[in-house]
Amino acid sequence: MKLVWSPETASKAYIDTVKSCESFKESSVAELLSALAAGWNAKLIVEAWSYGGPIATSIGLAVAARHTCGRHVCVVPDERSRLAYVKGMNESAGISATEVIVREAEEAMAELVGVDFLVVDYKRKDFVRVLRFAKVSNNGAVLVCKNACQGNNISGLRWNAVLERGTRVVRSVFLPVGQGLEMAHVGSKVKGEKNLKNSPTRSRWIKHIDQRSGEEHVFRGKFRAEVD
Repeated sequence: MKLVWSPETASKAYIDTVKSCESFKESSVAELLSALAAGWNAKLIVEAWSYGGPIATSIGLAVAARHTCGRHVCVVPDERSRLAYVKGMNESAGISATEVIVREAEEAMAELVGVDFLVVDYKRKDFVRVLRFAKVSNNGAVLVCKNACQGNNISGLRWNAVLERGTRVVRSVFLPVGQGLEMAHVGSKVKGEKNLKNSPTRSRWIKHIDQRSGEEHVFRGKFRAEVD
């Protein structure tokens, strides 16, 4: 199954987030992520918040969850972070219904099965573990790493290296919004060999461009169609 985009829902969430984040000087990230989460009709929106970070994105995700009738869950590593997060949400937007899970990354993500939209702060030391242990929805999911320009992350996030083995990255992109957003659309996990074994074999032309030399290579490859 594939994600289905709803421009109407995205627009509503965007406008509501603009209103809710009027007091923030830079809320472009919050507005964009809110629109994306709502537009993809995300039912389980998970956020890995970093202590001391701004709360605007959290407000935007909460707004998106309201429009999709979904859940907005925030994952924090300790009680200090939980208290700061809850206080920030209450003081900034008067939002108190957001679920907060205080766990190590692996334990927290194990509880959240079927993630549709995940936002991780690059400033978190365990941001890779949050991504790796994410249990994405069978319909696919959108994964976002914000503050991607921080530290030495100048060569781009290698999604296949940080995600759980078997996760299929459909498309990835870097957006120069805020402090940088690394985004990836992932599909359901690759089907097992048992399902592919009896599926029909097809062939198609495949184009590959060498990132270093710029040379274009075209070859004919065979693949097996997935059988549901």
